[in-house]
Amino acid sequence: MSRAVCIDRNGGPEELKIVDVTVGQPGPGEIRIRHKAVGLNYIDVYQRTGLYPFPMPLMLGMEGAGVVEAVGEGVTHLKAGDRAAYASAPPGSYCDERVMPAKQVCRLPDDISFDTGAAMMLKGLTAQYLLKRTLPQGGLKAGDFILFHAAAGGVGLIACQWAKALGYQLIGTAGSDEKCALAKANGAAHVINYSREDFAARVKEITGGKGVKVVYDSVGKDTWEKSLDCLSPFGLMASFGNASGPAPSFAPGILAAKGSIYVTRQTLFTHISTRETCQEMADDLFAVVSSGQVKIPIDQRYPLEQVAQAHIDLEARKTTGCTILTL
Repeated sequence: MSRAVCIDRNGGPEELKIVDVTVGQPGPGEIRIRHKAVGLNYIDVYQRTGLYPFPMPLMLGMEGAGVVEAVGEGVTHLKAGDRAAYASAPPGSYCDERVMPAKQVCRLPDDISFDTGAAMMLKGLTAQYLLKRTLPQGGLKAGDFILFHAAAGGVGLIACQWAKALGYQLIGTAGSDEKCALAKANGAAHVINYSREDFAARVKEITGGKGVKVVYDSVGKDTWEKSLDCLSPFGLMASFGNASGPAPSFAPGILAAKGSIYVTRQTLFTHISTRETCQEMADDLFAVVSSGQVKIPIDQRYPLEQVAQAHIDLEARKTTGCTILTL
């Protein structure tokens, strides 16, 4: 038996409940993993509320780290006893133990702890595909300005460090002076408190009126329109989340009026859909973390029993960096 966090209907954190479930043996292409720690992400909130709909009942959680206990037929990249970590569909990582598809589960290097592995896979792989695979026309080079919203969040603090290592001038936004200071301490070249500053005007000021080549936006509704105004001609608006609600609909003609700009809506799970690409991206993440260029900030830890409080704090924007559930 394993504890698992389940919801029977969409709603608030009060819908989260811990149940006992039976864990069977892995079938073809599957593994059974016993978690040491589990990651908390905003996508979990989207699934809980129904913004991203799933059939009920639903086990929550998209990332974790632990030890492989058994492998099914056809699994060759993992074996029983391996340390492993993943960001993977289907949901269900909020548990002690689970059977799951093996394709997106990666061996965790010995020099990276289980806590770090659980905290970094979804957020770190997201930062990887944004900075390395979601690029404006002509790509990015050292010295280029980029705008990153929610820079003090889990993805944001990783992106601040990684962008600095790549030589980019990351302009980070956050909702308080404390969060701005945190982003700055993690490598942001400039920071903007968007709760009291017009971030579009500040971006133009910082860039000498030129704007940025790319905006990376997980906030959505509250930042969308002004973000478009931050772009230089042919710039890229890269949306990858909806923390404040879905971005509004728009007429394509606005893209021409704002400088022939591009818009894309990305998701990690397209990027890691093949075993080969997932491993390549994970290897890149493991390397930059092992080198010390990127440190994974785990600023909150909650026991599994306090999962509802973890969701409350995440939605209230009380968290910074990464959050894990401990088992």
